Amino acid sequence: MQTIGEWWMWAGFGVFVVVAVLVDLLLMRQQGPHKVSVKEASIWTLIWVALALIFAGLLWWYLKGAVGIEAANVRVSEFLTGYLIEKSLSVDNIFVFLMLFTYFAVPVEYQKRVIILGIVGAIVLRAIMILLGGLLIAKFHWILYFFGLFLLVTGVKMLWFADATPDLEKNPVLRWMRGHLAISRDFRGEQFSFMEAGKRWFTPLFVVVILVAVTDIIFAVDSIPAIYAVTDDPFVVMTANIFAILGLRALYFLLADMKERFHLLTYGLALVLVFVGTKMLLVDVIKVNSLVSLGVVLSILVTSIVISLLWPPGDARKGKGLEPGT
Repeated sequence: MQTIGEWWMWAGFGVFVVVAVLVDLLLMRQQGPHKVSVKEASIWTLIWVALALIFAGLLWWYLKGAVGIEAANVRVSEFLTGYLIEKSLSVDNIFVFLMLFTYFAVPVEYQKRVIILGIVGAIVLRAIMILLGGLLIAKFHWILYFFGLFLLVTGVKMLWFADATPDLEKNPVLRWMRGHLAISRDFRGEQFSFMEAGKRWFTPLFVVVILVAVTDIIFAVDSIPAIYAVTDDPFVVMTANIFAILGLRALYFLLADMKERFHLLTYGLALVLVFVGTKMLLVDVIKVNSLVSLGVVLSILVTSIVISLLWPPGDARKGKGLEPGT
């Protein structure tokens, strides 16, 4: 696989990820179970975004001297595009977390532990899938067409079912757990299981963790092909993906109460997947400049967010005595 990543770059990034996760875990232990404020979530979200941008700047500076300014511009724009796509998809992931927490009535003070476990699992899973995807693309070029078709179909399905409400009662994983495990009705603090009368019981928090893990797998299947549509460099793919995931916990608590405000974001994400899927299908016919890709993705997402804010959901407007367009 052709990559700009030298061994020391991979090692350095690996150390950074481990330290970042350990710091998150340490802070979580020191603070104990508590409700994360909007101020705290905002500060940490800005810190994670700033770290990603600093990394992009350092990468550009290094590549400018190593391979030239043109190549540096291309790779860094690929990183930023991939980061933007993965960050946007993580927002959709956050809304699924919110649905799970609401459905199981998970106390706010226990939610952050579930999210950090989900982040650790997602990092390990994405790392494996990214490396495997890179090997497959390097050996079988035609798999790009499969990825492109998959993203195109996924984007169209997202557009079609954007307003559909998932029915967790029909979730096969949840139904299996209910049929094979003893699940308690109440939470036992942050415990996942406990013994009572010689029997092992699992708490609703354990069920949520499993469903979050399944959600991570589903979103990884979408996101890995999406970022490989932007760049075929495994180092750029890995760093953009992981940077987007690292800020997931803070971003959740920042956006948890804003789902209705960004009600059109799902449509924007669907259009992004349609765009990158089409781009991948035409990879050997039309070469789309990385800066153009960044501009298209950014324009779609910003437009969907702005329209969401200007055009509140129908229910909200009815509550104000307004109709769309008034």
